[in-house]
Amino acid sequence: MTTVAIAPAVAEAIEELRGTFEGATVSVKADGEGGAYVRVDPVDPGRPYTQRETWIGFRITAQYPYADVYPLFVSNDLSRTDGQPFGDGMSPNVLFDGQPAVQVSRRSNHLNPATDTAAFKVLKVLGWMASR
Repeated sequence: MTTVAIAPAVAEAIEELRGTFEGATVSVKADGEGGAYVRVDPVDPGRPYTQRETWIGFRITAQYPYADVYPLFVSNDLSRTDGQPFGDGMSPNVLFDGQPAVQVSRRSNHLNPATDTAAFKVLKVLGWMASR
């Protein structure tokens, strides 16, 4: 069985993530189909959360940039400072790459492959989380 190398567009997205999240570790695991599982650690989920650092993970498929980076995941130990549940768009107790996680469901309905990069999507999701 041959493994498929990470597609050039996915590799570019990973480099953009490393530049966008300087100081964070960007871990990459090839998915065997030209895409990759990516984890950025640490990121700041915002003031609504007790933990001011978490990781965020996602899969960039081989169809990138024509496929959305969706869904995203954060550490399962994330909790709100007000003690309330996460609410719509966030589902705790799922797995991402074998690790317990909270799924963050924020689909890009009108994906523009020229501007909606993986790094932009992560920043957009973190902004949405911080605004909740």
